[in-house]
Amino acid sequence: MLVNTDKKQRFWEIDALRGIAILMMITYHVIFDLNYFKFTSTDLNSSPLLVFLYPVGTLFLLLVGVSLTLSYNRVKNTLTTTQLQIKYFKRGASIFTLGLLITVVTWVYPHDGYIVFGVLHCIGLSILLAYPFLTTRLSAFLVGIFCISIGVALRFLGTVDFPWLLWLGFVPTSFYTLDYFPLLPWYGVVLIGIFLGNTLYKNNTRKFVLKDYSHNLVSRLLCFLGRYSLLIYLLHQLLIVGLLYVFFLR
Repeated sequence: MLVNTDKKQRFWEIDALRGIAILMMITYHVIFDLNYFKFTSTDLNSSPLLVFLYPVGTLFLLLVGVSLTLSYNRVKNTLTTTQLQIKYFKRGASIFTLGLLITVVTWVYPHDGYIVFGVLHCIGLSILLAYPFLTTRLSAFLVGIFCISIGVALRFLGTVDFPWLLWLGFVPTSFYTLDYFPLLPWYGVVLIGIFLGNTLYKNNTRKFVLKDYSHNLVSRLLCFLGRYSLLIYLLHQLLIVGLLYVFFLR
């Protein structure tokens, strides 16, 4: 979602998929906000919504992994190892810092259910942890499957009496948040994305045949959304809540 490549190196299908994920995310958040402000009484934990929600997160995190490989392969021959490490440390740290900013903002308003470890926290920390896997395929795949398996197992564990491993996937009793993406299983999804990136786009070359729909009007719109996914993510809730206020809340 938040790791983009240079325009000359872009693959339109990656941007389009990211754009689809953005539209799905906005759709879910409209449903969430309508429910939060009590305009509807939708069960957000119902199977249909969860079946809709999890693919959104999965697609975003997969594309983070794929985009990391594209970015790395583009610069690996022009930067030293130290420069590469600094580059991805800065990238991960900056996105994690944006996550902390979201925590502060949601603590101020609406406060109830403020975001402790949401998608930006997860992506930022995942980028920091993913660096050793950027050139791998099998290792990224195996560790990714392991992380996903542990994360799924933790869902069946139930709640715990301590908050210190919340970021990892141990959910405290009575915990409530507006957005929650613990490292387990979601870091594993990023690693699977790295596996896919190094398999399907090895050395920044598409390894499969795909008809070019990049000039299609729908594709261009989706690619536009995908290219500015971070900005849209940061601003879309303000727009949704603003529209709700104008039409319903004032």
